[in-house]
Amino acid sequence: MLCAVLGSPIAHSLSPVMHRAAYSALGLDWRYEAVEVHEGGLAEFVGALGDDVRGLSVTAPLKREAASVGHQHSADVELLGVANTLVVEDGLISAHNTDVPGAAAAIEELGIASPVTARILGGGATAASMALTLVRLGVEELELLVREPSRAAEAEAVARGRGIAVTVRRLDEPLINRVDLLVSTVPGDAVGARSYELVDSSRAVFDVVYDPWPTALGHAAQESGVPLLSGIDLLAHQAALQVELMTGSEISPQLLRDAALGELSAR
Repeated sequence: MLCAVLGSPIAHSLSPVMHRAAYSALGLDWRYEAVEVHEGGLAEFVGALGDDVRGLSVTAPLKREAASVGHQHSADVELLGVANTLVVEDGLISAHNTDVPGAAAAIEELGIASPVTARILGGGATAASMALTLVRLGVEELELLVREPSRAAEAEAVARGRGIAVTVRRLDEPLINRVDLLVSTVPGDAVGARSYELVDSSRAVFDVVYDPWPTALGHAAQESGVPLLSGIDLLAHQAALQVELMTGSEISPQLLRDAALGELSAR
């Protein structure tokens, strides 16, 4: 059986080493590859799939296309229009989003209990998924910091649609309030000199970037002793859910985290 991760660029992906570690632990003689698929090319790629393909992990810039190629959609995909997992069964493709429950599991694993206020850096598909995650964890007030306010529209709609108070501000504006959780979905260099300021205004930090690590924000959180999650934590939890969807078997996120960290240290 064959599975793969699709996106562009894709050579840096840690998904192959994690999924292969899962197959080894589960005693499955499955293969998992990384395949370069450019924006706009997912439908054609999926249309040419062989009978041996069971599942596809989908990363940037294809997550919206992944939602559109599914014959069936999970509730989160219906809500967000974003999918990161495609499962093929009996000729039908079901689209799922494991980023939302994966992020929630990572946050809960860190021990961040019932965050009420949160701040997200960045807009787009990942920010929208993180907004839904935070809403489900009980956040009541959400601040979105973006370079251009229009980029926050999707995440803002997700939160407001569930009765959450949302404030949209520019990324370079002064910070006003301290929040229970800061979630960064932007590249490490986008935060730059404001890293310590952002960390000081947060009780915990979740930076979804993992390579290179630590980011400026991650380094500031480590130095300040603020509880910190990285993209590796998200990656491990969402990949464990993908493995379960594709194979029907549960796997420990820690096993996948260890595999990813081992690969990163060897690069």
